[in-house]
Formats: sequence, C-alpha cells, structure tokens
Amino acid sequence: MPNVKLIDHPLVRRDLTSLRDRRTPSNLFRAILRRTSSLMAYEVTRDLRVKEVVVRTPLETAKGYLVSQPIVLVPILRAGLGLVGGFVEVLPDARVGHIGMYRSEETLQPVDYYFKVPRNLRDVLVLVLDPMLATGGSAVAAVSFLKAKGARTIRFVTLVASPEGVRTLRKGHPDVEIFTCSVDRGLNEKGFILPGLGDAGDRMFGTE
Repeated sequence: MPNVKLIDHPLVRRDLTSLRDRRTPSNLFRAILRRTSSLMAYEVTRDLRVKEVVVRTPLETAKGYLVSQPIVLVPILRAGLGLVGGFVEVLPDARVGHIGMYRSEETLQPVDYYFKVPRNLRDVLVLVLDPMLATGGSAVAAVSFLKAKGARTIRFVTLVASPEGVRTLRKGHPDVEIFTCSVDRGLNEKGFILPGLGDAGDRMFGTE
C-alpha cells in the first residue's frame, strides 16, 4: 500500500504476538508495549536529518553526528500514552503534545475533548501515536487539527491497522506516512480490528 510502512522485525512480531494474547495481564501488556514502541521508533526515524560534529575521544578526535530535526510526539489519549515511553527513551529531546479523543460507540465517529501541543510546528517532524488505526476517524481528525496548527510533516504510528482505517487516513491526508506493525483483516460491526488485540486502552489500564 502506498504511504504504508510495515515494521516487520522479528522482535516486533514476537512482541505483537504477546500483545494480541488475551491472557497477557495489564502490567505485562504495558511493559511489552513500551519495549515495542522503542523498536518502532528506530524504524520511524530512520531518515532523520543529522548534522556532522567533531568530538574528542580519549585518544584523538572523531567525526560524529547529532540529530538536527526537531521532533514532537503527539499521543492520542488515552491508549496513545502507552507508546510515549518507548519513543522518549530513543528520542529524549522530543517534545510531547496530547490530543484527547474517544470514539462514540453509537456513531463510531471521533469525539474530541482535549488539545495541547507545542507552538511552532512548521519545521518539526510530528509523530502521531495511537496503538490502533481502526475506522480512521480519530486519525483524520487528529491530523487535521495538527495541520491547522501549522504542522507540515506528519507521520502516523500505530501497532495494528485495519484496511478500512488505512484507506480513510490516506483519503483524508494522502501526504501522511503510516507506520504499522500489522495490517489486519478488517473491522467487526462495533469497529474493532480483527483479529486485533482488543481495546488497547482497557488492556493497558486494566479497565476491561
């Protein structure tokens, strides 16, 4: 699929299997999600801009590199919080915004309740974090909000996506790259991804 980057690493596949398993308890689910998000961060940032520097080793000078591209992480609350820890470990200088949305169980449409992001997103790489890309409604709404705030380079990072969600996001924002560990079969009548991993927020926080 155009604009869809599949993160197909053996360690990611291993962790995704554990996250799918309904027997995985909340504390272990959170730990695995954090570890998986660190692995994902390497792939999502593979082409970051860097600048050349010179450092002094104990023996002589050596050429090195520093990241020169500012990054903002924007988790979609609440499930997106589970991806932040792993990304921050890899990107300690990244700033973090938050978008609060939930999906109406009746209409399956996104309902927003909170927006707080850093100013001046124009020359920043914005990574939107959400473990699930299901119907795609929340993803489209979040990206639209960020573009209205000046963001020009946005990537959507998710553990599991549905074909419907991918199509919806690509239709609404064809310039946004989607990074995912799996594109699953589809959605059920309640808008849950199949086979998926259930409600990521509930499993993360033990609120099933």
